Amino acid sequence: MLNSFRSVWAANIQLQQIRCAHRIRGKAPVFCRTIKERLDELNYKDEIYTTRVDIGLPKMKKLTESSRHSRLDHLKKIKADKNLEQLARNHTLQIDLNEAKKEWLNTLGPQHKKQIADHYGIFEHLYGEGYFIPHLNLEVLYDLKNGSYLPVCTGNDIKPAEALEYPIVNYETDPDSLWTLALTSLDGHLTEGDKEYVHWLVANIPGNSIEKGDTIVEYLQPIPLKGTGYHRYAYVLYKQDGNITYDVTKVTATSPLEDRTFVTRDWYQKYQDNITPAGLAFFQTNWDISVRNFFHKVLDTKEPVYEYDFPKPYLRPQEWFPRRKAFNLYMDKYRDPKQINKEYLLRKLKDEDPFKAPPPPLKFPNAQPFPKNMPSWLKLHEKKIRLGWGRVNDV
Repeated sequence: MLNSFRSVWAANIQLQQIRCAHRIRGKAPVFCRTIKERLDELNYKDEIYTTRVDIGLPKMKKLTESSRHSRLDHLKKIKADKNLEQLARNHTLQIDLNEAKKEWLNTLGPQHKKQIADHYGIFEHLYGEGYFIPHLNLEVLYDLKNGSYLPVCTGNDIKPAEALEYPIVNYETDPDSLWTLALTSLDGHLTEGDKEYVHWLVANIPGNSIEKGDTIVEYLQPIPLKGTGYHRYAYVLYKQDGNITYDVTKVTATSPLEDRTFVTRDWYQKYQDNITPAGLAFFQTNWDISVRNFFHKVLDTKEPVYEYDFPKPYLRPQEWFPRRKAFNLYMDKYRDPKQINKEYLLRKLKDEDPFKAPPPPLKFPNAQPFPKNMPSWLKLHEKKIRLGWGRVNDV
């Protein structure tokens, strides 16, 4: 028994590391897990629930052999044009932006849109593990009532006042096809953070005639609350296999917000055999005064506002003889700030004349002498006013 104990003790001593004549605690590196193994264990994700699933339309048909050859010949012709090369080197080459955008949408545009949507977490918060590549270009334009239109791109900033009315929606499609258009807010629910508000839902749209579809949920302007930062709003266009009757309560513009509670993932899971997402457009927005008007005039309720409630700064009790503290600054701590600002304002207005130009500032403020009987703290105070330092700029 004693011999076996000695052998175990000797083995442990051999495995221990000795550094600077001190034994290092813990197991030897050969018996410890590596950092990679520990991180893999902490960040383990079940593949069944985390593998992403493409729920969109299949990829577009590949180019035929003849079209591929014509495309290659066109590229060779452009590269062989020395005039174009010279213009490009001199930064004077002009191109048709509409043609460039059309080419981008037909090649890398859908993939780029998908990458940007992933960056903003659109697919994750709409469908969980689901995603789709927006092969169909969805154009959403808000009419600004001044002859111009504001497009919804991929995450651009649009104010609520610019989106008070439903937009113009365009996309290229067969006139005999049926579509569903949904607009939801991913960050705006007031009571349940894991749910959304549906701001617009139109079903059974023939072709691209939105006005001929069945409006289930009437349009509602964006309502990002004050103090909550930017909110994401996503337009998703679904292709229908046929006419659909959604089991959703009809919502009007004056309905309470509770009726607009929506979960896109559950809704899509219920109708996934009949609809397929094809187009995507989303934007960001933050608070402006139109949100307050909506809560007061439409919902007839008080607007929720999120803001920090800072506690009042601590002021230690006053002392008879505060040492190493400027007299005026120390006394101003215990005065009403409004009274201090009033004194500065009256001092500014004292020499103001509405019929005369203001006097020129002192050319050399520090060279102007002060009265000999003026105390030192007041001299410093007057010097700051002459130089435009400190509180004088707050009035």
